[in-house]
Amino acid sequence: MDEQNSEILPIVKALADSDRLRIVGVLVLNPASIKQVADELHIPFRDAYNHLTSLEHVGVVRAQAAATPQEAVYELDTEGLGALSRRHLAGEPRETYVPAPDLDKKSRKVLAAFLNADGSVRQIPIQEPSKLRIILDYLIQSFTPGVDYTEKEVNTIIRRFNTDVSGLRRDLVDAGLLARVRDGSRYWRPEVKNDE
Repeated sequence: MDEQNSEILPIVKALADSDRLRIVGVLVLNPASIKQVADELHIPFRDAYNHLTSLEHVGVVRAQAAATPQEAVYELDTEGLGALSRRHLAGEPRETYVPAPDLDKKSRKVLAAFLNADGSVRQIPIQEPSKLRIILDYLIQSFTPGVDYTEKEVNTIIRRFNTDVSGLRRDLVDAGLLARVRDGSRYWRPEVKNDE
């Protein structure tokens, strides 16, 4: 993962929770204590505390010094967020995924076009079978031949690349890159037989 994404990703994950977004909304108006946030949003004190500490950990909010954590008053860390946005919105060129040099020219071109800098799949070329096959060949590299996977494990691996987990799982099976038992309880990457 590149440095830019490694800095922003924890913030994005922290803000992916609706209660945390609501907390940011409260703090936009005024600094507030944990109890004030809990009362304002009608959530348990413990939940408000956990959300605020998560937001503090990623640099979205900061706590003003207090005798105890319960008495702390939280506010948006506008300086930290401002510095973050200046670093990432300063017009620097965006990094792109660089395919392995041992791949053929077409594969390198397709992967560069369809993958994000972190290697996740930006777009699935559903209408273009030859390009889809290159993406599937790329995805299957994350599975070890001879290892059994549950459907949940397969989904977790695929989700690292794209949210269309069931579609990509089905595509991998249809392409013969991933095998499964009929009830879907076990998946595996078939061994590739090299012709001598």
